[in-house]
Amino acid sequence: MSDKELLIPASQTDLVAINAQTRRGRIQMLLLLLACATPVIASYLAYYVIKPDWGKTNFGTLVYPAQEFNSAWLDVPLQGKWTLLIARPAGECQIKDEKCIEAFFLMRQVKVAMGRENKRVQLLWINTDGKPVDPEVAKAYDEQVAGFKIVAPPRDPKLRAEFEAWLNKEGGGQQIQLIDPSPAKMMYFPVTNSPKEFAFIKKDLEKLLKLNHKGEKL
Repeated sequence: MSDKELLIPASQTDLVAINAQTRRGRIQMLLLLLACATPVIASYLAYYVIKPDWGKTNFGTLVYPAQEFNSAWLDVPLQGKWTLLIARPAGECQIKDEKCIEAFFLMRQVKVAMGRENKRVQLLWINTDGKPVDPEVAKAYDEQVAGFKIVAPPRDPKLRAEFEAWLNKEGGGQQIQLIDPSPAKMMYFPVTNSPKEFAFIKKDLEKLLKLNHKGEKL
């Protein structure tokens, strides 16, 4: 095409065709930008909308952000497993103490209810006063029978203070605390004897085990 031809005005038909091509190009560009932005939009929705709402809709109270656990606090490894943790003084947890035994029973039943996945869940009792465990309680809730590991809190004063602050943060000290495999506290549950509330706790944990199948950090 010569320089003179380039100066000849385009016909009306040519202009319509050019405008149509321009519109198609813009639409394609917008679709491409939308496709690229979708993962970002989804992540923002999950982070700012879905996740906080989860703490309201499930029975457990969501700890957000999760509170990191210091492995120096206890002699039991928590990384790689889901842990249900309860802190109670052995001196007060006698077999006739319904409130204490109720918590142990609930934790044991939740673990059993996980079925084939129950090996991914461990039960931890922090014996806060260090006194001997009632033999009847030990027999019913030991590691072999019920899966409970009974451990003492840190002996070092500094570590103990850190652990107790972590344990009691947000008023969760008397609750059943859920530690994720990273490990970090990410939820806690009230002690209950209600079958309906037990079903809610079971459902919460089942969802987490399903979503976090390999135990990676949440």
